[in-house]
Amino acid sequence: MAALNGWSSFPMHDNLDHDLAIRRFCPARVEQEHGECEWEDELLNELELCSPSNTTTIPCLPAPEVDEFVDSCINMDHYEKECSNLQHDFDLFQEEMETFSLVNDVYGDASMMIEGDGLEMSGSFEDFGVLDPEMVPSVQEEVSHGDLNQGLHLVHLLLACAEAVGCRDTQLADSVLKQIWVSASPWGDSLQRVSYCFATGLKSRLSLLHNVNANGTFTNGAKEKPLITREEKSEAFKLLYQTTPYIAFGFMAANEAICQAAKGKDSLHIMDIGMENTLQWPSLIRTLASRPEGPPNLRITGLISEHYLSELEVSMKILVDDASTLGLTLEFNMISGPVTPSVLTKENLNLREGETLFVNSIMHLHEFVKESRGSLKAILQAIKKLRPTVLTVVEQDANHNGPFFLGRFLESLHYYSAIFDSLEASLPRNSAQRMKIEFLFAEEIRNIVAFEGTNRVERHERIDQWRRQLGRAGFQVMGMKCMSQAKMLISVYGCDGYTLSSEKGCLLLGWKGRPIILASAWQVHNVLST
Repeated sequence: MAALNGWSSFPMHDNLDHDLAIRRFCPARVEQEHGECEWEDELLNELELCSPSNTTTIPCLPAPEVDEFVDSCINMDHYEKECSNLQHDFDLFQEEMETFSLVNDVYGDASMMIEGDGLEMSGSFEDFGVLDPEMVPSVQEEVSHGDLNQGLHLVHLLLACAEAVGCRDTQLADSVLKQIWVSASPWGDSLQRVSYCFATGLKSRLSLLHNVNANGTFTNGAKEKPLITREEKSEAFKLLYQTTPYIAFGFMAANEAICQAAKGKDSLHIMDIGMENTLQWPSLIRTLASRPEGPPNLRITGLISEHYLSELEVSMKILVDDASTLGLTLEFNMISGPVTPSVLTKENLNLREGETLFVNSIMHLHEFVKESRGSLKAILQAIKKLRPTVLTVVEQDANHNGPFFLGRFLESLHYYSAIFDSLEASLPRNSAQRMKIEFLFAEEIRNIVAFEGTNRVERHERIDQWRRQLGRAGFQVMGMKCMSQAKMLISVYGCDGYTLSSEKGCLLLGWKGRPIILASAWQVHNVLST
């Protein structure tokens, strides 16, 4: 480790001063970072110019902090001690796989689903340098920039470029970005690939900075198209579900919480916020249909974007037919349009007397944080008025909602480096599946890095912040009781780097100890019971 820390201080380039580029902070961005944060960071405020006359008291990012961050991005192995017993746990629970129908029903063929890479690259993937998969280097080929020296160099360049962008020093940022493109690659090792995504985000933010008018508005050239189309996003999400446990873990945990709370209930109604697919429901339907007390009547109401309407109609019809063959009556309803408090009423949802209501959110509540399409507080209060038996919340466990650009950049680089490292362990470098999955994350990364105000919707937060927000809205956590099922689920994917932990009733799925996904269940706090 000492040798590695020594490497982290090597000079990056003859024309790039390390202290100037990485440790220089813009005074306009270094404000009070203690106490309650103000999240109203509109883009116009972000684009205020740095005043040269105010540079006499510029604070510095401590050298040990830079080195520690670089070290953590390059070496994920420092988490290994925390997860050394993971494979042993997998072996113990592997023998019990057949006893848990919830896992077997939908995940038993996961090993079959992840085989084969014969997928074509299409659409906007090609527009961003990802060409035909045959042109991608094979797994056996040596990647020229993949050694430790180049990895450290690349991380330092990313930090330097982020510093320059944060200070609106577009000339320096452009210069550093050109150096990043030399080493970053969408088909290299995991660090090169995640660096490529962050470089794309920095490029977009620079493009916005270059196209700001005097009044703070953008020229027409500043509007950038998405990295992937909606169809490609749907395909990439399904591939992520098939090849890693991240999505399946959230589905399983939410379904378990619903099934446990639905015992003895004859009529169930699930309201799914932001539903984009029906991948979560086959397992739940099979489990409910096999209840000792008999299957209940089930209604699922999806609050959806109108773009997914036709696709969901087809999927829902198939599920209704499948449920009928299992003896379960299933009814699907869809409400299209933006989710607002006025939509979340008993009348709009057609809540019926005697129904047990469940509210389900799989990685969508973060979109309602402050500026992102409405107020989270108002949404949670509207949900509370519906008096659901359970509110299931699955989110990405990361702090991507801070008001300061550099802090968000550092946190997101650390977070997505862990995800890309897990993909490196699961899929070969020439996998077309892997590229499509990574461009799904590239779109998230660009949103976090490039945009501000209402355009920045990827406002992920950590479990402590969710606990505070939900607690203030009148919810209390219900302990998740599916740790053994989660361990067995992970074992299906055949990769020992995934880690599980429980924190104050919530479950966390991580990679080598770094939390990635949180799963939780909540109920309306009953004041009388206390």
